[in-house]
Amino acid sequence: MTELIRANTVLPATRVDFDVVTADGITLVGEVATPIAPSCGAILCLHPLPTAGGMMDSHVFKKASYRLPALAGITVVRFNTRGTSSERGASTGSFDNGITEGFDVEAMVNYCFDILKIEKLWVVGWSFGTDLALRHARDPRILGLILLSPPLRTSVDSDLEFWAHDGRPVISLVPEFDDYLKPEEARIRFAKLKQMKLIAVEGAKHLWIGEPSVHRVLSEITAVLAPEKAPLPLEF
Repeated sequence: MTELIRANTVLPATRVDFDVVTADGITLVGEVATPIAPSCGAILCLHPLPTAGGMMDSHVFKKASYRLPALAGITVVRFNTRGTSSERGASTGSFDNGITEGFDVEAMVNYCFDILKIEKLWVVGWSFGTDLALRHARDPRILGLILLSPPLRTSVDSDLEFWAHDGRPVISLVPEFDDYLKPEEARIRFAKLKQMKLIAVEGAKHLWIGEPSVHRVLSEITAVLAPEKAPLPLEF
């Protein structure tokens, strides 16, 4: 008998807490959720704005850790940026509007490759996390970026020019009713990134509230890392 996947459904995975110390001495707290079966790749999650409640447990990323290991064979790495708290705990330091958070991204990317021995890593940013990705997730070992609700709040032209010249894949999911950057404006702002796949999501809002929106986001992530598993099932 199958069951409907609900907001609080937690599917099997190996879940391990970790601490990582950055180059400037900040301790980051996080969790890695690994499939029971062999992993096909991993996502490093960069969460929304901490001063507006964003954290590693922001609902899309928490549900990614609940579902993607079992349903798609994807490893999910989440952490709190400096000065951010969640049920897992608090990372030390203080919010710096995406500047010294660059050390956080660098430390976590190194942790994924050097400690977890991940071979196929994509960085998934959401809102504030998309700016962190565009500005700081440039390690050549990263396969590409997936951007959820990019506001382009602190990213500047030189950041977009980097990715335009770099050529690695950038996939952007832009909600139809986004509060900051709607699809038509996003196409203009991201015009330099000829390699970008911009997906306008009808009916969605910046925070991706509701199971249909969450299912769409997680299915699009799966389509990148494990296309044979997309779209995700609605039951298990």
